[in-house]
Amino acid sequence: MSNVIKLRKGLNLRLKGDAKKQTGKLRLAKEYSVSPLWFEGISPKVIVKEGDTVKAGDVLFENKANPAVKYCSPMSGTVRLVERGERRKLLAIHIDPTDQIEYKEFEKVDLAEFDAEKAVQLLADTGMLAMVRQLPYDVCVDSTELPRDIFVSAFRDMPLAADFEYELEGNEAAFQAGLTLLSKIGKTHLSTHAKQKAAALKKAKDVELHVFEGPCPAGNVSVQINHIAPVNKGDRVWMVDPMHVVFIGRLLNEGRFDLRRRIAVVGSLVTSPGYVETIPGTSFKEIFEGNMVRTDHVRLINGNPLTGVQGNMQSSLSVFSSEVTAIPEGDNVNEFLGWIMPRSKQFSVSRSYLPWLLSHSRKYDVDARIKGGNRHMIMSGEYDKVFPMDIYPEYLIKAIIAGDIDKQEQLGIYEVSPKDFALAEYVDSSKMELQRIVREGLDKLRKENM
Repeated sequence: MSNVIKLRKGLNLRLKGDAKKQTGKLRLAKEYSVSPLWFEGISPKVIVKEGDTVKAGDVLFENKANPAVKYCSPMSGTVRLVERGERRKLLAIHIDPTDQIEYKEFEKVDLAEFDAEKAVQLLADTGMLAMVRQLPYDVCVDSTELPRDIFVSAFRDMPLAADFEYELEGNEAAFQAGLTLLSKIGKTHLSTHAKQKAAALKKAKDVELHVFEGPCPAGNVSVQINHIAPVNKGDRVWMVDPMHVVFIGRLLNEGRFDLRRRIAVVGSLVTSPGYVETIPGTSFKEIFEGNMVRTDHVRLINGNPLTGVQGNMQSSLSVFSSEVTAIPEGDNVNEFLGWIMPRSKQFSVSRSYLPWLLSHSRKYDVDARIKGGNRHMIMSGEYDKVFPMDIYPEYLIKAIIAGDIDKQEQLGIYEVSPKDFALAEYVDSSKMELQRIVREGLDKLRKENM
Protein backbone atom coordinates (compact mmCIF):
# COMPACT_ATOMS: atom_id res chain seq x y z
CA MET A 1 0.00 0.00 0.00
CA SER A 2 1.20 3.54 -0.76
CA ASN A 3 2.40 5.74 2.06
CA VAL A 4 -0.28 8.07 3.40
CA ILE A 5 0.45 11.79 3.08
CA LYS A 6 -1.28 13.56 5.95
CA LEU A 7 -2.12 17.25 5.64
CA ARG A 8 -2.99 19.25 8.74
CA LYS A 9 -3.84 22.67 7.35
CA GLY A 10 -7.15 23.37 5.66
CA LEU A 11 -10.84 23.69 6.40
CA ASN A 12 -13.85 21.51 5.66
CA LEU A 13 -16.96 23.62 5.01
CA ARG A 14 -20.11 21.58 5.49
CA LEU A 15 -22.90 23.20 3.50
CA LYS A 16 -26.53 22.29 3.01
CA GLY A 17 -27.60 20.86 -0.31
CA ASP A 18 -24.98 18.17 -1.03
CA ALA A 19 -25.88 15.65 -3.71
CA LYS A 20 -27.61 12.37 -2.89
CA LYS A 21 -26.31 9.38 -4.85
CA GLN A 22 -29.21 9.08 -7.22
CA THR A 23 -29.05 9.93 -10.91
CA GLY A 24 -31.65 11.33 -13.28
CA LYS A 25 -31.15 11.57 -17.03
CA LEU A 26 -31.76 14.91 -18.71
CA ARG A 27 -33.45 14.93 -22.08
CA LEU A 28 -31.37 16.40 -24.87
CA ALA A 29 -31.29 20.17 -24.51
CA LYS A 30 -32.68 22.58 -27.08
CA GLU A 31 -29.27 24.23 -27.44
CA TYR A 32 -25.65 23.53 -26.53
CA SER A 33 -22.91 26.12 -26.16
CA VAL A 34 -19.12 25.82 -26.11
CA SER A 35 -17.12 28.77 -24.81
CA PRO A 36 -13.37 29.41 -25.20
CA LEU A 37 -13.62 31.22 -21.85
CA TRP A 38 -13.57 27.76 -20.24
CA PHE A 39 -9.98 27.30 -21.43
CA GLU A 40 -7.31 29.48 -19.81
CA GLY A 41 -4.40 30.75 -21.86
CA ILE A 42 -5.70 30.33 -25.42
CA SER A 43 -6.43 32.64 -28.36
CA PRO A 44 -9.25 30.94 -30.26
CA LYS A 45 -9.51 30.77 -34.04
CA VAL A 46 -12.99 29.76 -35.23
CA ILE A 47 -13.06 26.86 -37.70
CA VAL A 48 -16.82 26.60 -38.28
CA LYS A 49 -19.34 29.15 -39.51
CA GLU A 50 -23.03 29.64 -38.85
CA GLY A 51 -25.14 27.04 -40.64
CA ASP A 52 -22.44 24.33 -40.61
CA THR A 53 -23.43 20.81 -39.59
CA VAL A 54 -21.18 19.18 -36.99
CA LYS A 55 -20.90 15.85 -35.23
CA ALA A 56 -19.75 15.25 -31.66
CA GLY A 57 -15.98 15.42 -32.04
CA ASP A 58 -15.82 17.85 -34.95
CA VAL A 59 -13.50 20.85 -34.42
CA LEU A 60 -15.16 24.17 -33.53
CA PHE A 61 -12.07 26.29 -32.90
CA GLU A 62 -8.34 25.94 -32.33
CA ASN A 63 -5.62 27.79 -30.45
CA LYS A 64 -3.92 30.38 -32.70
CA ALA A 65 -0.69 30.05 -30.73
CA ASN A 66 -0.74 26.25 -30.98
CA PRO A 67 -3.06 25.09 -33.82
CA ALA A 68 -2.39 21.45 -33.00
CA VAL A 69 -4.67 21.80 -29.96
CA LYS A 70 -8.28 21.62 -31.12
CA TYR A 71 -11.57 22.26 -29.32
CA CYS A 72 -14.41 19.99 -30.37
CA SER A 73 -18.18 19.96 -30.23
CA PRO A 74 -19.69 17.79 -27.47
CA MET A 75 -22.92 17.47 -29.46
CA SER A 76 -24.02 16.95 -33.04
CA GLY A 77 -26.20 19.53 -34.74
CA THR A 78 -26.15 22.81 -36.64
CA VAL A 79 -24.07 25.84 -35.69
CA ARG A 80 -26.74 28.45 -34.99
CA LEU A 81 -24.62 31.33 -33.74
CA VAL A 82 -20.98 32.31 -33.39
CA GLU A 83 -21.32 34.79 -30.52
CA ARG A 84 -18.75 37.56 -30.29
CA GLY A 85 -18.19 40.43 -27.87
CA GLU A 86 -16.09 43.58 -27.94
CA ARG A 87 -13.35 43.65 -30.59
CA ARG A 88 -14.87 40.49 -32.05
CA LYS A 89 -13.75 38.44 -29.06
CA LEU A 90 -15.23 34.93 -29.33
CA LEU A 91 -17.63 34.33 -26.45
CA ALA A 92 -19.38 31.11 -27.42
CA ILE A 93 -20.49 28.87 -30.26
CA HIS A 94 -24.14 27.83 -30.02
CA ILE A 95 -25.37 24.56 -31.55
CA ASP A 96 -28.92 23.42 -32.28
CA PRO A 97 -28.72 19.66 -31.57
CA THR A 98 -29.93 16.68 -33.56
CA ASP A 99 -32.55 14.34 -32.07
CA GLN A 100 -29.86 11.69 -31.45
CA ILE A 101 -26.14 12.22 -30.88
CA GLU A 102 -24.10 11.54 -34.02
CA TYR A 103 -20.44 10.89 -33.29
CA LYS A 104 -17.40 11.47 -35.43
CA GLU A 105 -15.72 8.09 -35.61
CA PHE A 106 -12.07 7.82 -34.63
CA GLU A 107 -9.89 4.79 -35.27
CA LYS A 108 -9.46 2.45 -32.33
CA VAL A 109 -5.81 2.10 -31.39
CA ASP A 110 -3.40 -0.44 -29.93
CA LEU A 111 -1.70 1.21 -26.94
CA ALA A 112 1.20 -1.23 -27.09
CA GLU A 113 2.43 0.53 -30.23
CA PHE A 114 2.33 4.04 -28.74
CA ASP A 115 5.20 6.24 -27.65
CA ALA A 116 4.95 9.68 -26.01
CA GLU A 117 4.83 11.74 -29.22
CA LYS A 118 2.23 9.51 -30.84
CA ALA A 119 0.07 9.61 -27.70
CA VAL A 120 0.20 13.43 -27.55
CA GLN A 121 -0.66 13.63 -31.24
CA LEU A 122 -3.70 11.42 -30.70
CA LEU A 123 -4.93 13.59 -27.82
CA ALA A 124 -4.41 16.76 -29.87
CA ASP A 125 -6.12 15.45 -33.02
CA THR A 126 -9.18 14.25 -31.11
CA GLY A 127 -9.70 17.35 -28.96
CA MET A 128 -8.82 15.61 -25.70
CA LEU A 129 -5.64 17.62 -25.15
CA ALA A 130 -7.78 20.76 -24.75
CA MET A 131 -9.00 19.40 -21.40
CA VAL A 132 -5.49 18.98 -19.97
CA ARG A 133 -3.99 21.81 -17.89
CA GLN A 134 -0.41 22.44 -16.88
CA LEU A 135 1.69 23.91 -14.15
CA PRO A 136 3.18 26.44 -14.14
CA TYR A 137 0.46 29.04 -14.88
CA ASP A 138 -2.54 26.65 -14.64
CA VAL A 139 -3.38 27.01 -18.34
CA CYS A 140 -4.13 24.67 -21.24
CA VAL A 141 -1.09 22.66 -22.29
CA ASP A 142 1.32 23.28 -25.13
CA SER A 143 1.41 20.19 -27.37
CA THR A 144 5.04 20.88 -28.34
CA GLU A 145 6.39 20.28 -24.81
CA LEU A 146 6.29 16.90 -23.11
CA PRO A 147 5.57 16.97 -19.35
CA ARG A 148 7.95 15.99 -16.60
CA ASP A 149 5.04 14.29 -14.76
CA ILE A 150 1.29 13.87 -15.11
CA PHE A 151 -1.00 14.12 -12.05
CA VAL A 152 -4.56 12.93 -11.60
CA SER A 153 -6.46 13.66 -8.38
CA ALA A 154 -9.24 11.08 -7.97
CA PHE A 155 -11.05 12.87 -5.15
CA ARG A 156 -12.75 16.22 -4.73
CA ASP A 157 -13.19 17.88 -1.35
CA MET A 158 -14.38 21.40 -2.08
CA PRO A 159 -17.77 22.22 -0.49
CA LEU A 160 -20.66 20.46 -2.30
CA ALA A 161 -18.26 18.90 -4.81
CA ALA A 162 -19.33 15.80 -6.76
CA ASP A 163 -18.10 12.40 -5.59
CA PHE A 164 -15.80 10.95 -8.26
CA GLU A 165 -16.22 7.39 -6.94
CA TYR A 166 -19.91 7.66 -7.81
CA GLU A 167 -19.10 9.10 -11.25
CA LEU A 168 -16.63 6.26 -11.80
CA GLU A 169 -19.26 3.51 -11.49
CA GLY A 170 -19.61 1.84 -14.89
CA ASN A 171 -16.57 3.68 -16.28
CA GLU A 172 -13.79 1.63 -14.69
CA ALA A 173 -12.43 0.16 -17.95
CA ALA A 174 -12.34 3.57 -19.65
CA PHE A 175 -10.59 5.10 -16.62
CA GLN A 176 -7.82 2.49 -16.73
CA ALA A 177 -7.40 2.87 -20.50
CA GLY A 178 -7.02 6.63 -20.06
CA LEU A 179 -4.38 6.19 -17.35
CA THR A 180 -2.46 3.74 -19.53
CA LEU A 181 -2.34 6.22 -22.43
CA LEU A 182 -1.18 9.04 -20.13
CA SER A 183 1.58 6.77 -18.79
CA LYS A 184 2.95 6.57 -22.34
CA ILE A 185 3.52 10.34 -22.26
CA GLY A 186 5.17 10.67 -18.87
CA LYS A 187 5.32 9.38 -15.32
CA THR A 188 1.71 9.39 -14.15
CA HIS A 189 0.65 9.88 -10.53
CA LEU A 190 -2.81 8.98 -9.21
CA SER A 191 -3.84 10.45 -5.86
CA THR A 192 -6.69 8.99 -3.83
CA HIS A 193 -8.20 9.69 -0.42
CA ALA A 194 -7.74 7.22 2.41
CA LYS A 195 -11.53 6.75 2.61
CA GLN A 196 -11.95 5.74 -1.04
CA LYS A 197 -12.61 2.04 -1.62
CA ALA A 198 -13.11 1.66 -5.39
CA ALA A 199 -10.96 -1.13 -6.81
CA ALA A 200 -10.40 0.88 -10.00
CA LEU A 201 -8.55 3.43 -7.85
CA LYS A 202 -6.83 1.19 -5.32
CA LYS A 203 -5.61 -1.26 -8.00
CA ALA A 204 -4.97 1.14 -10.86
CA LYS A 205 -2.14 0.08 -13.18
CA ASP A 206 0.60 2.01 -14.97
CA VAL A 207 0.58 4.78 -12.35
CA GLU A 208 2.30 5.68 -9.10
CA LEU A 209 -0.34 5.69 -6.36
CA HIS A 210 -0.48 8.24 -3.54
CA VAL A 211 -2.94 8.33 -0.62
CA PHE A 212 -3.89 11.60 1.08
CA GLU A 213 -5.59 12.39 4.36
CA GLY A 214 -6.61 15.78 5.65
CA PRO A 215 -9.09 18.61 5.20
CA CYS A 216 -9.89 20.59 2.05
CA PRO A 217 -7.96 21.52 -0.15
CA ALA A 218 -6.14 18.17 -0.03
CA GLY A 219 -8.02 17.26 -3.22
CA ASN A 220 -6.42 20.11 -5.21
CA VAL A 221 -3.99 18.52 -7.62
CA SER A 222 -1.53 21.42 -7.27
CA VAL A 223 -1.48 20.88 -3.49
CA GLN A 224 -0.69 17.22 -4.12
CA ILE A 225 2.09 18.11 -6.56
CA ASN A 226 3.64 20.34 -3.91
CA HIS A 227 3.91 17.35 -1.56
CA ILE A 228 4.93 14.74 -4.16
CA ALA A 229 7.19 16.44 -6.71
CA PRO A 230 7.25 20.26 -6.52
CA VAL A 231 7.39 22.31 -9.72
CA ASN A 232 10.50 24.37 -10.38
CA LYS A 233 11.11 27.03 -13.00
CA GLY A 234 11.40 25.35 -16.39
CA ASP A 235 9.35 22.28 -15.42
CA ARG A 236 6.16 21.30 -17.20
CA VAL A 237 3.61 19.24 -15.29
CA TRP A 238 0.22 18.14 -16.62
CA MET A 239 -2.95 18.02 -14.51
CA VAL A 240 -5.88 15.90 -15.70
CA ASP A 241 -9.34 15.78 -14.13
CA PRO A 242 -10.29 12.16 -13.36
CA MET A 243 -13.46 12.37 -15.47
CA HIS A 244 -11.41 13.60 -18.40
CA VAL A 245 -9.31 10.46 -18.00
CA VAL A 246 -12.56 8.54 -18.52
CA PHE A 247 -13.27 10.57 -21.69
CA ILE A 248 -9.81 9.66 -23.02
CA GLY A 249 -10.44 5.99 -22.24
CA ARG A 250 -13.80 6.04 -24.05
CA LEU A 251 -12.09 7.48 -27.10
CA LEU A 252 -9.58 4.63 -27.06
CA ASN A 253 -12.13 1.87 -26.39
CA GLU A 254 -15.05 3.10 -28.49
CA GLY A 255 -13.49 5.49 -31.02
CA ARG A 256 -15.86 8.31 -30.00
CA PHE A 257 -15.63 11.80 -28.52
CA ASP A 258 -18.18 10.94 -25.85
CA LEU A 259 -18.48 13.48 -23.02
CA ARG A 260 -21.58 12.08 -21.32
CA ARG A 261 -21.16 12.27 -17.55
CA ARG A 262 -22.87 12.55 -14.19
CA ILE A 263 -22.80 16.00 -12.67
CA ALA A 264 -24.00 17.02 -9.22
CA VAL A 265 -26.81 19.58 -8.95
CA VAL A 266 -26.29 21.01 -5.47
CA GLY A 267 -26.94 23.90 -3.12
CA SER A 268 -29.47 24.91 -0.48
CA LEU A 269 -31.84 26.30 -3.14
CA VAL A 270 -31.99 23.03 -5.08
CA THR A 271 -35.20 21.14 -4.30
CA SER A 272 -33.73 17.65 -4.76
CA PRO A 273 -29.92 17.74 -4.75
CA GLY A 274 -28.55 14.80 -6.72
CA TYR A 275 -26.87 13.82 -9.96
CA VAL A 276 -27.98 14.07 -13.56
CA GLU A 277 -26.49 12.49 -16.64
CA THR A 278 -25.78 15.20 -19.19
CA ILE A 279 -23.18 16.69 -21.55
CA PRO A 280 -20.96 19.78 -21.19
CA GLY A 281 -22.54 22.71 -22.98
CA THR A 282 -26.03 22.03 -21.59
CA SER A 283 -27.75 25.23 -20.48
CA PHE A 284 -28.43 25.92 -16.81
CA LYS A 285 -32.09 26.40 -17.69
CA GLU A 286 -32.30 22.74 -18.71
CA ILE A 287 -30.35 21.55 -15.67
CA PHE A 288 -32.19 23.53 -12.98
CA GLU A 289 -35.67 23.54 -14.51
CA GLY A 290 -38.23 22.31 -11.98
CA ASN A 291 -35.59 21.70 -9.33
CA MET A 292 -35.23 25.05 -7.54
CA VAL A 293 -36.83 26.37 -4.38
CA ARG A 294 -37.12 29.81 -5.99
CA THR A 295 -35.81 31.68 -9.01
CA ASP A 296 -35.19 35.14 -7.55
CA HIS A 297 -32.27 36.29 -5.39
CA VAL A 298 -30.29 33.19 -6.44
CA ARG A 299 -26.55 32.82 -7.16
CA LEU A 300 -25.97 30.15 -9.82
CA ILE A 301 -22.43 28.82 -10.00
CA ASN A 302 -20.62 26.80 -12.68
CA GLY A 303 -18.74 24.59 -10.25
CA ASN A 304 -18.58 24.65 -6.45
CA PRO A 305 -19.19 27.67 -4.17
CA LEU A 306 -15.49 28.40 -3.58
CA THR A 307 -13.85 28.02 -6.99
CA GLY A 308 -16.78 28.07 -9.45
CA VAL A 309 -17.72 30.83 -11.89
CA GLN A 310 -20.89 32.88 -11.43
CA GLY A 311 -23.52 32.13 -14.06
CA ASN A 312 -27.18 32.62 -14.89
CA MET A 313 -29.96 30.65 -16.56
CA GLN A 314 -28.39 31.33 -19.97
CA SER A 315 -25.01 29.91 -18.91
CA SER A 316 -23.86 26.48 -20.04
CA LEU A 317 -22.14 23.67 -18.17
CA SER A 318 -18.36 23.97 -18.46
CA VAL A 319 -16.31 20.97 -19.52
CA PHE A 320 -14.29 21.54 -16.32
CA SER A 321 -17.31 21.55 -13.95
CA SER A 322 -18.33 18.43 -12.07
CA GLU A 323 -21.18 20.21 -10.29
CA VAL A 324 -23.49 23.22 -10.62
CA THR A 325 -24.63 25.10 -7.52
CA ALA A 326 -27.58 27.26 -6.49
CA ILE A 327 -27.29 29.22 -3.24
CA PRO A 328 -28.98 32.41 -1.95
CA GLU A 329 -27.57 35.64 -3.36
CA GLY A 330 -28.18 37.41 -0.05
CA ASP A 331 -29.01 40.75 -1.66
CA ASN A 332 -32.45 40.78 -0.05
CA VAL A 333 -31.21 40.16 3.51
CA ASN A 334 -31.36 42.89 6.14
CA GLU A 335 -29.85 41.89 9.48
CA PHE A 336 -30.53 43.78 12.69
CA LEU A 337 -27.22 45.05 14.16
CA GLY A 338 -25.27 43.28 11.39
CA TRP A 339 -22.26 41.18 12.39
CA ILE A 340 -22.45 42.19 16.06
CA MET A 341 -25.71 40.30 16.58
CA PRO A 342 -25.23 36.91 18.31
CA ARG A 343 -25.85 34.03 15.87
CA SER A 344 -26.77 30.40 16.39
CA LYS A 345 -26.93 29.19 12.77
CA GLN A 346 -23.96 30.87 11.11
CA PHE A 347 -20.51 29.38 10.60
CA SER A 348 -17.45 31.33 11.70
CA VAL A 349 -13.81 30.37 11.31
CA SER A 350 -12.82 32.76 14.10
CA ARG A 351 -15.34 31.24 16.54
CA SER A 352 -17.23 34.53 16.72
CA TYR A 353 -20.53 32.68 16.84
CA LEU A 354 -21.87 29.86 19.01
CA PRO A 355 -22.06 27.03 16.43
CA TRP A 356 -18.36 26.21 16.86
CA LEU A 357 -19.38 24.61 20.18
CA LEU A 358 -21.77 22.26 18.38
CA SER A 359 -21.10 19.06 16.47
CA HIS A 360 -18.83 19.29 13.43
CA SER A 361 -21.48 17.38 11.50
CA ARG A 362 -23.76 20.41 11.36
CA LYS A 363 -24.39 21.85 7.87
CA TYR A 364 -24.80 25.52 7.10
CA ASP A 365 -26.85 27.53 4.63
CA VAL A 366 -24.54 30.20 3.23
CA ASP A 367 -25.21 33.00 0.77
CA ALA A 368 -22.99 34.93 -1.63
CA ARG A 369 -22.51 38.09 0.44
CA ILE A 370 -18.98 39.29 1.11
CA LYS A 371 -20.05 40.84 4.42
CA GLY A 372 -17.53 43.63 4.44
CA GLY A 373 -15.95 46.33 2.28
CA ASN A 374 -12.45 46.86 0.90
CA ARG A 375 -9.82 46.99 3.61
CA HIS A 376 -6.07 47.05 3.91
CA MET A 377 -4.33 43.68 3.76
CA ILE A 378 -3.73 42.41 7.28
CA MET A 379 -0.68 40.20 7.88
CA SER A 380 -2.38 38.05 10.49
CA GLY A 381 -1.45 34.52 9.43
CA GLU A 382 -5.05 33.74 8.42
CA TYR A 383 -4.00 32.27 5.08
CA ASP A 384 -1.40 29.96 6.61
CA LYS A 385 -4.01 28.12 8.67
CA VAL A 386 -5.86 26.89 5.57
CA PHE A 387 -2.99 26.72 3.06
CA PRO A 388 -1.29 23.28 3.17
CA MET A 389 1.61 24.04 0.84
CA ASP A 390 5.23 24.83 1.62
CA ILE A 391 4.70 28.43 0.52
CA TYR A 392 4.15 31.75 2.32
CA PRO A 393 0.79 32.74 0.79
CA GLU A 394 0.50 36.25 2.25
CA TYR A 395 3.95 37.26 1.03
CA LEU A 396 3.25 35.75 -2.39
CA ILE A 397 0.02 37.76 -2.70
CA LYS A 398 1.87 40.94 -1.77
CA ALA A 399 4.55 40.23 -4.38
CA ILE A 400 1.89 39.69 -7.06
CA ILE A 401 0.14 42.96 -6.16
CA ALA A 402 3.48 44.78 -6.25
CA GLY A 403 4.40 43.22 -9.60
CA ASP A 404 7.71 41.93 -8.22
CA ILE A 405 8.40 38.98 -10.52
CA ASP A 406 11.71 37.99 -8.89
CA LYS A 407 10.03 37.81 -5.48
CA GLN A 408 7.09 35.85 -6.93
CA GLU A 409 9.47 33.24 -8.34
CA GLN A 410 11.30 32.97 -5.01
CA LEU A 411 7.99 32.51 -3.17
CA GLY A 412 6.79 29.65 -5.38
CA ILE A 413 4.34 31.12 -7.88
CA TYR A 414 5.15 28.36 -10.37
CA GLU A 415 3.61 25.81 -8.00
CA VAL A 416 0.20 27.40 -7.42
CA SER A 417 -3.11 27.71 -9.19
CA PRO A 418 -5.84 30.25 -8.30
CA LYS A 419 -8.11 27.70 -6.62
CA ASP A 420 -5.38 26.93 -4.05
CA PHE A 421 -6.27 30.33 -2.56
CA ALA A 422 -10.03 29.71 -2.42
CA LEU A 423 -10.10 28.91 1.28
CA ALA A 424 -7.68 31.74 2.06
CA GLU A 425 -10.07 34.05 0.23
CA TYR A 426 -12.97 32.69 2.28
CA VAL A 427 -11.29 33.33 5.64
CA ASP A 428 -9.63 36.61 4.60
CA SER A 429 -10.77 39.43 6.88
CA SER A 430 -9.48 41.92 4.28
CA LYS A 431 -12.09 40.67 1.77
CA MET A 432 -9.58 40.50 -1.08
CA GLU A 433 -10.27 38.62 -4.33
CA LEU A 434 -7.26 36.36 -3.97
CA GLN A 435 -8.12 33.97 -6.82
CA ARG A 436 -8.45 36.88 -9.25
CA ILE A 437 -5.17 38.37 -8.03
CA VAL A 438 -3.33 35.07 -8.50
CA ARG A 439 -4.87 34.54 -11.95
CA GLU A 440 -3.75 37.99 -13.08
CA GLY A 441 -0.29 37.40 -11.62
CA LEU A 442 0.09 34.07 -13.43
CA ASP A 443 -1.08 35.58 -16.73
CA LYS A 444 1.37 38.45 -16.45
CA LEU A 445 4.23 36.12 -15.56
CA ARG A 446 3.44 33.83 -18.50
CA LYS A 447 3.56 36.76 -20.92
CA GLU A 448 6.89 37.88 -19.47
CA ASN A 449 8.36 34.40 -19.96
CA MET A 450 7.03 33.79 -23.49
